[in-house]
Amino acid sequence: MKRITGLVRKAVDEYDMIKENDRVAVGVSGGKDSLVLLAALSRLSRYHPKNFSVVGLSIDPGFGGDFEPVRRFAQRLGVEYHVKQVPLKEIIFDIRGESNPCSLCSKMRSGALNGFALENGCRTLALGHHKDDVLETFFLSMLYEGRINCFAPVTYLDRTDITKIRPLIYARECDIKAVVKKENIPVMPKVCPADGVTKRADMHNIIKELEHQTAPGLKKRLFHAIQSSDIPGWRL
Repeated sequence: MKRITGLVRKAVDEYDMIKENDRVAVGVSGGKDSLVLLAALSRLSRYHPKNFSVVGLSIDPGFGGDFEPVRRFAQRLGVEYHVKQVPLKEIIFDIRGESNPCSLCSKMRSGALNGFALENGCRTLALGHHKDDVLETFFLSMLYEGRINCFAPVTYLDRTDITKIRPLIYARECDIKAVVKKENIPVMPKVCPADGVTKRADMHNIIKELEHQTAPGLKKRLFHAIQSSDIPGWRL
């Protein structure tokens, strides 16, 4: 956790993600990334030069997940935590019967989370995208959109006056998994019926195969390429 927190601080400081007296909402899905981010930001808030507080926010989409272990974990951290029920499963799967539900679900969940953050007095929203997510998004953009692009470390949404930050961009997924195991972090079981069958999962497997069999060191070089490119929001 000390190493992850150090990487989070590096991202926060280099991209000026957090302002003095910010109330930072962490979007907590219940997965490993968001839970580790919640813990790391909670830890960082205790000694960072800028004074800020952390609150965990979860959207319950109606798939039957149990958020009580997450609530107890937040209590263990001493972090404020709230859950809001939004009938995403009912709308996307039961009523609309979407065959490719991920894009719509992501947009609806994002909108609900933005509103929930504002309801709780937060205009900075931290998301758990890590270094591997950066590379997968880069590949998805190239292969399926025909453009060189990726989400930015910091994104300001002028329509809602919310700033989205991604403090885990320097952390590898394998490091996050190691922290979850060592710290006994209560990761929620995956209950979405579309999990593991997405284009993002395909990109994960492609990059992994290239890294281990064809081009060792690919991930490091790709990340450097993103940082040194003209993609908005990124810099070395």
